[in-house]
Amino acid sequence: MASLRQLEYLVAVADTGSLRQAARRLGVTQPTLTVQITALEETLGVQLFERTRHATLLSPAGRELLPDAMNLLSQWRNVVESAHLLSDDAHSTYRLGVPQTLGPYLLPQLLPSIHQRFANLRLHVREEVPDQLLQGLEGGRFDLVIGPINTESESIVRVPLFREPLLLASPVDMALAPRDDFSESDLSGLDILAMDERHTLRREVEQICEQTGAKLNRDYEGTSLDTLRQMVVMGMGLAFLPALYVRSEIHRPEELRIQSSKGRGLYREHALLYRRQAPSRRFYRQLTDRIRDVIAADLSDTVMLLPAQ
Repeated sequence: MASLRQLEYLVAVADTGSLRQAARRLGVTQPTLTVQITALEETLGVQLFERTRHATLLSPAGRELLPDAMNLLSQWRNVVESAHLLSDDAHSTYRLGVPQTLGPYLLPQLLPSIHQRFANLRLHVREEVPDQLLQGLEGGRFDLVIGPINTESESIVRVPLFREPLLLASPVDMALAPRDDFSESDLSGLDILAMDERHTLRREVEQICEQTGAKLNRDYEGTSLDTLRQMVVMGMGLAFLPALYVRSEIHRPEELRIQSSKGRGLYREHALLYRRQAPSRRFYRQLTDRIRDVIAADLSDTVMLLPAQ
């Protein structure tokens, strides 16, 4: 009979498309992973993967069986979570997903206070792009996600947390205006740099360009906020940087000019998301309250807390 561990191996290889990467994620050797996948194929009587020189791809049978395997793993995790509920949620281990443009600049502010309140809580944090975060939450790879993610899925609860301004960064010798803020009309015709298309921030900047008449520079894309900042320093264009990133990483004001927008402002909104039927949803609400308290106390000079639902 196939084991849950073998099903976990199946999902990991399907997700990464690589035996080597899947083995690294799972903390096992590649030969061990290969043996278990082969054993699973023999048990099920079908070939699950097509192995090429460059990748390990799901076979047609593998594609058919993968959703069932993910569903079984999700049900098993619910059993584990339910067992934890019988003791104490705050003693459990939860998998938290965050985007790369938020996690490094928000979590250092949140985690010390969260662990002070829930001393035995363990959070395993993983950074991925927003679309993968949502898929991972729906598929059971994450228990919680924080980020600029919208969803209409009835299976996901989305709790608004805070509004984060997007600040305009420009080289000091080509600042948009001599004052500390700017009008959206000032952006008309200007070249704006952005992240690559995997990031929600890219789509947000595209919308800003459409609204203001700015021109999105599609010839150069940043793979990270640090790369985007360096492109601005080199005079390749202007860019919108999230306020928490600016607060955390911009320590040399002589390199860049940082300006905020007038009026209604330019911003992105972050929320906490979890599965609606998760056994730990009562604890998630407590955790959300703690996060909101920390934001109100420590980050109100940078972001704006959104009304609680």
